[in-house]
Amino acid sequence: MLYVLIGEDAPGTLETRLAVRPGHLARLEALRDEGRLFAAGPMPAIDSPDPGPAGFAGSLVIAEFGSQNDAEAWLALDPYVVEGVFASTRVHPYKKVLP
Repeated sequence: MLYVLIGEDAPGTLETRLAVRPGHLARLEALRDEGRLFAAGPMPAIDSPDPGPAGFAGSLVIAEFGSQNDAEAWLALDPYVVEGVFASTRVHPYKKVLP
């Protein structure tokens, strides 16, 4: 089943986010290579594709996992969680309807 994973950035963590981004991307690329990644990306803190020093409000991932517990366990090991970039996280089941 698909799950939506949402992480909301803690204030003042842009430098840490950028430093640990390669590890975060490597985990997403592994999901992609396994055919399990539906979509992933950051949510800029301002209305701009390149928010610069304003940074990011968080990130969203939609991917296939065996269960919600599996999705939560995967997210718990993400560098953005481990290094404190995310102040909070949520995982929800997702049912694609359109397109």
